[in-house]
Amino acid sequence: MSIQDIAADLTALCKAGKFDEAGEKYWADDVVSVEAMPGDMARVAGKAAVRGKGEWWAANNEVHGFTITGPFVNGDQFVVGFKMDVTPKATGQRTTLDEVGLYTIRDGKIVEERFFY
Repeated sequence: MSIQDIAADLTALCKAGKFDEAGEKYWADDVVSVEAMPGDMARVAGKAAVRGKGEWWAANNEVHGFTITGPFVNGDQFVVGFKMDVTPKATGQRTTLDEVGLYTIRDGKIVEERFFY
């Protein structure tokens, strides 16, 4: 599969709301996920840890809607835009999250995902 094919498929899965499936399909066993924030989840490594980060996020946020843009490919990387209408359960305050995910591919798998917001 080419980088373009992987990027298109991952983006299509996300557009269909299948975020977990997209990760499970493409994360390398040693994937690293980097957030633009301090704290325990700023950098997690390994498929199980990245899966756990996603599970935590889903359990702590109510998603009302989302828009996915991209992918935009350059070499062994691509970006996808995520705009989400969410209510964090901790605050109860509805907000819009606007972020970009940068994915690095090696041997057909995501070895790093890095989020900017």
